[in-house]
Amino acid sequence: MKKVLAFDFGASSGRAILGTFNGSSIQIQEVHRFSNDPVEINGTLYWDALRLFFEIKQGISKAVLEGGDFDAIGIDTWGVDFGLIGKDGQLLANPVHYRDDRNARAMEEFFTEFDREWLYTETGIQILAFNTVFQLYHLKKHQPELLAQADKLLFMPDLFRYFLTGVAASEYTIASTGALLDPEKRDWSESLFAKADLPKDILCPVTQPGDCSAVLSEKICAELGAKPVPVIPVASHDTASAVVAVPAKEKDFIYISCGTWSLFGCEELSPRVDAASREANFTNEGGYGGTIRYLKNIMGLWLIQESRRQWQREGQQVTFADLERDALAVPAFRSFIDPDAPDFVAPGNLPRRVAAYCERTGQPVPQTRGEIMRCIYESLAMKYRLTYEFIEELTGRKYASIHMVGGGTKDNFLCQLAATACNIPVVAGPIEATALGNIAVQLMALGEIPDLWEARKVISNSFDPITYAPADRAGWDEAFERFKAVIGK
Repeated sequence: MKKVLAFDFGASSGRAILGTFNGSSIQIQEVHRFSNDPVEINGTLYWDALRLFFEIKQGISKAVLEGGDFDAIGIDTWGVDFGLIGKDGQLLANPVHYRDDRNARAMEEFFTEFDREWLYTETGIQILAFNTVFQLYHLKKHQPELLAQADKLLFMPDLFRYFLTGVAASEYTIASTGALLDPEKRDWSESLFAKADLPKDILCPVTQPGDCSAVLSEKICAELGAKPVPVIPVASHDTASAVVAVPAKEKDFIYISCGTWSLFGCEELSPRVDAASREANFTNEGGYGGTIRYLKNIMGLWLIQESRRQWQREGQQVTFADLERDALAVPAFRSFIDPDAPDFVAPGNLPRRVAAYCERTGQPVPQTRGEIMRCIYESLAMKYRLTYEFIEELTGRKYASIHMVGGGTKDNFLCQLAATACNIPVVAGPIEATALGNIAVQLMALGEIPDLWEARKVISNSFDPITYAPADRAGWDEAFERFKAVIGK
């Protein structure tokens, strides 16, 4: 029996999960859960990194008390954001949140100097305002004094690993998210840093998932009563961990990792940076074993989560189940939004912005909670269909089903809409894909599981999937054409 501890950070919460491997399946036990609340100060939105590190220590302490000894620790988080470490080894400032509005301005400034086609060809990464390259460009232009003090740049999981071990490195899958890597070489793009005049000297060596070189520091062990176990750089971008856990039996498979974001893609052996991929704005991020996650970032459950937060701020104590029932109670296909429109990036009154978008695009304006929710749900399903068709066209392959993993699989209505919209079965689960992928990479690093495909078999043995077949498709094709017209596709 091997036991490992996985920390899984999402955009709104984090968890510490013990995974126990018995040789054929993995059992998981949540030992600590905490919120991940951004903090706005003087107009800038930050991650509360020091509090999050406190929660990591709480999770280690609870794991020791509840589960006894464990054999390793792994951390996965969201992508693109980073902390800067000074020459004295200390964090210079709290990391800025990817939803901060400086990023859109930075992207606009960047493209007054540099060409979009050049950037995509250099990195293979979907052009999104929060990409790390734009954040670094902003610092160079507007906070050069902060960059001048920096000795190291560490992405969020690498930053927490550094706090635990004192060892600084850049794990491949997380480093790949920010439009800084050469997708063919799987290393920093020399030409990008030279042409954009960005500071390459603050970057750490790129390491592959599974490197066991760092162990929990003596000070942390003494403080928390833990043993000096390896802190393994897993596939530390949360989507990379989720893709490890896709229980596919076939080599060619398609997936949606569904949480705050919906990451819709396939696993490739080499990047695709051709003109068609650039035009479709597909990304080539790193995966376990040097694979490429060829995918599209789609706004996901954030639209529902942020709408619920607004209604709660207004005194309506609604659950996600309430919102699903509200959506089911109103007519279909009245109005659509583009889930990825800039209108919906920032926190705040999202239902009001949905209504404003519909009014601006000449559609019926949703008024009630149910109408807002139906609009969001169906717009997500339509964006899934659009992306699914792009993937088939770009790869030249047909797929038997869509594997849907992550917290979004708890939403039966969304899973069913995805199957019906795409007219293909959706195999939903595991819900805890990110944590299971994190745990699986630790077990592979420890020699308990031989390879990725065996890991997927183990994960398949560890849960029961639910399959959603396409339902009545009356009206879907006509509605899809209206959706494309609304979003300009």
